[in-house]
Amino acid sequence: MHLRRKLVASLAVLASAVALPLTATSPARASAPDHSCNTVYQARIFFWAMTCAQPGQPVIGAFGTWRNVPITFEPGSEAGAAEVSNYVRMVPNTDQTEGANGGDIFGPSIDVGLHAEKTGATTIGYGPRWTELGKRGGVTKAITAGLNPTVADNVNHTYMTVRQASGDQWDVLYDFNMVGTTTDQLKIPRGNPNRVDIGLEVRGPQHVTVPPIANRMQFMAENKAWARAATADTTQLTTLGICGKSMGIPSDPAAVYKAPYCFEAKLTDSTTSIQWTVSKPGPTVGPAPTTPARAAGTFNGVDQKALSNCLATDPESCMNTVPGLSNCVQTVKVCNAAALQSPQRDAARKPGRHGEPADIAERAAKSFGVARDGIRVASGIRLPNAKDSSSTAPQSSAIAGTSVVTVESAAPTRGLEHRGLTFQGFRATYSTETGQLLEACWGQMCQS
Repeated sequence: MHLRRKLVASLAVLASAVALPLTATSPARASAPDHSCNTVYQARIFFWAMTCAQPGQPVIGAFGTWRNVPITFEPGSEAGAAEVSNYVRMVPNTDQTEGANGGDIFGPSIDVGLHAEKTGATTIGYGPRWTELGKRGGVTKAITAGLNPTVADNVNHTYMTVRQASGDQWDVLYDFNMVGTTTDQLKIPRGNPNRVDIGLEVRGPQHVTVPPIANRMQFMAENKAWARAATADTTQLTTLGICGKSMGIPSDPAAVYKAPYCFEAKLTDSTTSIQWTVSKPGPTVGPAPTTPARAAGTFNGVDQKALSNCLATDPESCMNTVPGLSNCVQTVKVCNAAALQSPQRDAARKPGRHGEPADIAERAAKSFGVARDGIRVASGIRLPNAKDSSSTAPQSSAIAGTSVVTVESAAPTRGLEHRGLTFQGFRATYSTETGQLLEACWGQMCQS
C-alpha cells in the first residue's frame, strides 16, 4: 500500500502548473472503451498489443515509462520491410457529436514513444519520437535530445504529454525535458470522453524480434492528481494471436499461435492497471544490456545523481522523490542535465552513408503511399528552426547541423497514420548518416 501511494503521488506536484477551463457539464462515465479500442487498432499490415483506458473524467496529462530494449531485425531483409513502435497515446476528445468541439474515435491525438525501423540491409533507425494527428493532417518529429536516445541500452526513459495551462494545446516531454508542443488539438468541454492508450505496434512481424517491454502508464485528471487507470475501465487488445494459445481451428484443435506471428502480452493489475508487458518473438536474439550512465551535481535546482538513480530504477516515483524535480518541471522545464550534455551514441550508425537520396525516396514512397515518380528530392544541412521556442532549444539544437535528405510530394497521401483518411501532400526529412526519419508532416499541417 505504501508503494502504491508513492507511485500514484509521484507526479502530483507537476499538476499544479496546469489549469484547464471547463464548462459545467457532468463528467463522462468511466468504462472500458472496447468499441473504440477495437475499431482504431485494426489495419491490414499493422498489428497491435495495446491497452486502452477511458477514466470517465477530463484527462489533462498522460505519462508512460519503459526501457530502451534491443529491437532486432532479420538480417538481409530490405529497407522498410519492418517497423516497431511502443508508445503512449493521448486522445483528448473522443466525443462523436457534431460541432466545433466534437471529436471521434479516429480524432486528433498525441503519441510519444520509441520507434525502430529497418533502413537498410545492415542498418536500422532507432529512437524516440512524437506524433500529432490533427483534423488538418499530422506531424512526426524524432526526439534527438536526451541521454543516448537512439541506443538500445535497456535504460529507462519517460514519455509525457501535459495540457497547457491555457488554450487547447499540449506540451510533450521526454525524460522530464520539453521537446515539443502540439498545434491542432481540439477543445475539451467537460463531459466529453477521452482515452489513454499504451502498447506495441508492429509491421512486418516475420522480420522483427521485440523482447519484453514493461509499460507503465498514468493519467492526470481534472483534480490535477496522477493515477493509474482502473482495470474495469481498461480494454486489452492483441491483433496477432497470443503465443501458445489455440488458433480455434475446428479441423486442427492442436494448432496454436507460433512465432513470429504472435504476441506475448500480460496485464499486471489489481483494481488498477499496473503494468502491460508485451513482446513479439521472432527470428533473432537481441544484444546483452549495457550499464546506464550516471550523473552528479545540481542542475536547475535538481539533484542529478538522485534523478539518474531514479530513472534507472523507478521512474514513476521521480517527481515525488528527486529533490528539486517537481519545481523544475513546473518552471524551467529543462531538468535532466545528462540528457542535454552527454555525447550521443547511435545504434544505427555504421561506416559509410546509409541515407542515400534514391533509397530514401523509395522508402518515403512506400511509407506515405504515393508514386515514386511524384516525389521531389533535395539534400542539404538541417538549419535551426526559427519558430522553435527557447523551451525546445535542446531538441532543435541537437538536430541542427545534421546532413539530411528532404523529400516532398503534392500527391494525395494517408500520411504516417491509420485513420483511413487522405490528405494532400507531405514533406519528410531524413538523416543521410543513418537513414532515420527526423521529421515529417502531411496535409495542411505542413503549413503550420
